Amino acid sequence: MSIGEVLALLQGEFPDVSISKIRFLEGEGLIVPERSPSGYRKFTYADVERLRYILREQRDRYLPLRVIKDRLEEADREQRPVDRPRALPSDPPPEVRLSREELLAAAEIDEETLAELEDYGLLAAVARHYDAEALAVARSVGALAPFGLRARHLRAVKAAAEREAGLVEQAVAPLLRRRGPGAIDRADETAREISGLLLELHASLVRSGVREALGR
Repeated sequence: MSIGEVLALLQGEFPDVSISKIRFLEGEGLIVPERSPSGYRKFTYADVERLRYILREQRDRYLPLRVIKDRLEEADREQRPVDRPRALPSDPPPEVRLSREELLAAAEIDEETLAELEDYGLLAAVARHYDAEALAVARSVGALAPFGLRARHLRAVKAAAEREAGLVEQAVAPLLRRRGPGAIDRADETAREISGLLLELHASLVRSGVREALGR
């Protein structure tokens, strides 16, 4: 099948995917479609499933391409299919558009908690609806409530996240200024990789701080 047909098959689950993204992944060696005698790409359904795996790993696990590529190469060596990523039960679907009432029900929080989240800037509605990230934030804060942690206690978490996002923006700014095929996709992949590394660093520092606080 052609690259356009592949794009059509993928866009139902990945509306942001583009032909340039597919070509970028090919250029990085994650997929190797056959070529017709005239040089056109010829994709198989196996190629489509491989692309689905790559895009899901990026979206659901936020893995950098180098890690995904290592897993694919290992699976290729062992001649086995790659494991399909499993989202955690609490993970929100990638495309979410909830009303205020729907968000309250899905996150299992009350109106007071949601109002606090908005007052402290932890989430906000866009055109009177809430997206997947807003749902994830609301669920996390709801889960922390039994431990006595409310939105007002989490301002430091938001501030740290904004500083980390600023580091990512600073790092990819030179890539965004470039022109040429694949520049945007390369910047997106770099941002994902840096974000994943910062998340690992943040988690390690929190664990270290907790151990120190507990005297362990």
